[in-house]
Amino acid sequence: MAEPLVLLPGMMCDARLFGPQIAELSADMTVTVAPVTRGERIEEIASGLLDELPARFALAGLSMGGIVAMEILRRAPDRITRLALMDTNPLAETPVVAAAREPQIIGARTGRLEQVMREEMKPNYLAPGPYRHEVLDLVMDMAMTLGAEVFVRQSRALQRRRDQQGTLRKCKVPTMILCGAHDALCPIKRHTFMAELIPYAELEVIEDAGHLPTLECPDQTTAALRKWMAMPLVLR
Repeated sequence: MAEPLVLLPGMMCDARLFGPQIAELSADMTVTVAPVTRGERIEEIASGLLDELPARFALAGLSMGGIVAMEILRRAPDRITRLALMDTNPLAETPVVAAAREPQIIGARTGRLEQVMREEMKPNYLAPGPYRHEVLDLVMDMAMTLGAEVFVRQSRALQRRRDQQGTLRKCKVPTMILCGAHDALCPIKRHTFMAELIPYAELEVIEDAGHLPTLECPDQTTAALRKWMAMPLVLR
């Protein structure tokens, strides 16, 4: 029996980000989607989740969910049986990007969350494809459901996040680094770098996906997660 799988969604996303994976994987294993919406620091979000999650579990995070996953690994490495980091970033926020979040925060606070989200998604998110608009519509619906207060909290948490390169170098569990080939927000070279930091990491690139391969190429992403969940556990 596979260990429980905990999925952490990206910024302004909920469990629907992993809808196809939940539908497929939950037949064989316990699948939980944990929110990354509570707290204005990554450390605070991770600490709150550790109080609620199983004693030991497989952990997969996408984008901001991956950032929270790295902090959970830093805090409680003995509780993580395996790790999947998808379309994410191990580095601290740059001053330029941190500053660029300020007008977005103001926009969200003044009732323009939808505009902020649409402007943010255009250059960064998805690969060209027949279902691009449907995926974008779902992303917008998730964002508007979560609302402006969550956007502000998550933006602040990302601005203040720590560099996790040292955490990844110490990782001793089976790890998959996965990304979409068209991801302009977290490009392939960033994931190659992450995979090189981790002793047991395997790199998976989804050729027809951008930043959200779970929705853009669900079958390929689910297959990669199944392969990762079947990797032999490492003896510590």
